[in-house]
Amino acid sequence: MFLALRELWFARTRFLLMGTVVALVAVLMVILSGLSSGLVADGVSALQRTPVQAFAFAEGTRTDSAFSRSVVTEDQAAAWRARPDVADAALLGNAIVNARTASGTPVDLTLFGVEPGSFLEPAPAEGRPLTGDTDILVSDTVREAGIAVGDTIVLERLGTELTVAGFTADKRTFGHVDVAYLPLRTWQAIHAGTRAGELPDPRVYTEASVVAVRGVDDRLPDLAAGDAAAGTAAKTLEESFDASPGYSAEMMTMSLIKGFLYAISALVVGAFFSIWTVQRSRELAVLRAMGASTGFLLRDGLAQATVVLLASVTVGVLLGLGLGSGLEGSGMPFALETGPVASGAAILVLLGLLGAAVAVVRVTRVDPLTALGENR
Repeated sequence: MFLALRELWFARTRFLLMGTVVALVAVLMVILSGLSSGLVADGVSALQRTPVQAFAFAEGTRTDSAFSRSVVTEDQAAAWRARPDVADAALLGNAIVNARTASGTPVDLTLFGVEPGSFLEPAPAEGRPLTGDTDILVSDTVREAGIAVGDTIVLERLGTELTVAGFTADKRTFGHVDVAYLPLRTWQAIHAGTRAGELPDPRVYTEASVVAVRGVDDRLPDLAAGDAAAGTAAKTLEESFDASPGYSAEMMTMSLIKGFLYAISALVVGAFFSIWTVQRSRELAVLRAMGASTGFLLRDGLAQATVVLLASVTVGVLLGLGLGSGLEGSGMPFALETGPVASGAAILVLLGLLGAAVAVVRVTRVDPLTALGENR
């Protein structure tokens, strides 16, 4: 370790350049982690905060945008409620609509139809719960459009007027659109295309998008048995995220970018230590001639890589967190979370060590006779 630290000091310019590259990669990793977490929060935060363990879709529904394609009935919800491992099951409606305020300001909303007073209705942080047929409880982020409790929102094309009864305590979005909770019967009429003042077909009041399933003691129930009994296709809460519009494509894109970033980091570190090992091969040969073991030289090289990587990644992560803190709340879907950033930093260090290890293995082929002038 003494030799490794000594070389780090005497070749500090080279190692500083290498560390700068790794630090910049770490900054990019933090930003990408924040973007990934932000896209998840902006795409499925309403689902994340729904107190269920699974959603049951209509059998045969395609995964992409399954919430908007699926149609289930009250009979299927009753079949789920009859299961011994299910604490409760309720119909949930889902639809994305265009609307405007009374002043004409356009606003897009994802309507979540829920039974008022059920476990699916969130507690309002401001205002009142759903009491009237046209009440809506909207995401806290809708305030940014200048909407307040008591305001009227008119659905385009249908002309249905909805009254803002309250706001949730946190951000709730679906498909990057703010969520508004409203009574299930009202949602069913809207989903059927019923215009203001019209009476819908009574059959629409038996249907919704999915069955929200809550297990006993918040444990995941037997989904296969429940599907067999209800004729549905259930997904766990996390699996249902893929049914949000664009979620799978966004996550695959971000994962691919981060994968390339990690691979580039390993290659850059490996290339640097390969060149560094070649440049110091005569010094390594002298050490071998003096009796240094292969294990000692390998530990020496990996110690250098560990110091460089840990220091560089730490600096890069701190810089990335500082830069990312300025991006939060800027309107960009960006959210810094400790878990993704920490795991990303660990992956950078481990892959960098792997690349360095492949390069440092060259020391096992250093000939001690080189130090004695055999090649001269």
